[in-house]
Amino acid sequence: MADSASTHNGLVTPSPLPSEDAPYDIEFFWDPVCQFAWITSRWITKVAVQREFRVDWRFISLRLINKDKDYATEFPPGYEFGHTAGLRMLRVAAAIRHELGRDPLGSIVAAYGHSYWDQPQGSGMRARLSTTDHVVEVLESAGLPTQFADALDDTSWDTVIDAESELALSRTGRDVGTPIITFQPPDGLSFFGPVISRVPDDSEAIELWDAVTTLARFPGFAEMKRSMRERPQLNIFGGVSDVPVHEDWQGGHLRGHLARDRIS
Repeated sequence: MADSASTHNGLVTPSPLPSEDAPYDIEFFWDPVCQFAWITSRWITKVAVQREFRVDWRFISLRLINKDKDYATEFPPGYEFGHTAGLRMLRVAAAIRHELGRDPLGSIVAAYGHSYWDQPQGSGMRARLSTTDHVVEVLESAGLPTQFADALDDTSWDTVIDAESELALSRTGRDVGTPIITFQPPDGLSFFGPVISRVPDDSEAIELWDAVTTLARFPGFAEMKRSMRERPQLNIFGGVSDVPVHEDWQGGHLRGHLARDRIS
């Protein structure tokens, strides 16, 4: 079932929340340009297949939740471009959900992720992110009508994306990043993460799921964190290595020159 909508001054305004016509086991709030959201989404997909869970892929926009920040002074170079590319793709995803319902969104998450993160380092893919040509390719890969690319610059969808971003943050608090996952929605606990740097295999995926949900069920649990992280094991960053390379991160991005060197 497609999302409901209201009409205001002759314009169709998307409803801020999807209809609750079917139960979901997991709500996954996704920004297309967050590498950790991508890796964690592949983990969740493996778990969902093995545990027969239903995943509701929802929206959180790094560009909108940082709309009051000065990108020139508070982020490394290139982050405003990336965050804006994520918002543009989320507009397309919102239009798809409005017209076709929530079922196609898993395919969109996968198609966009593969189109970027699985490309070789130095491919120049970053410069194409969320351009019309790129999104048409994503839609074709997902088996969806390419006219949804028309929503890339349609800012009317920002209302629903912003509302959904705020919903996610209302469940976790604001001092978090992406992804955000709600377990047993809408009343289950929500957490930022887990932030993982490589996609686990099938058996590891279940082990990690059981560990994470055990922690999440403990009423006093809030956080485990370190700023030293393994370099994300993605083709766009140089591929997968058996030997972890650790890097120092701050607030969801690399520090200093490391961030500048990472732009691909």
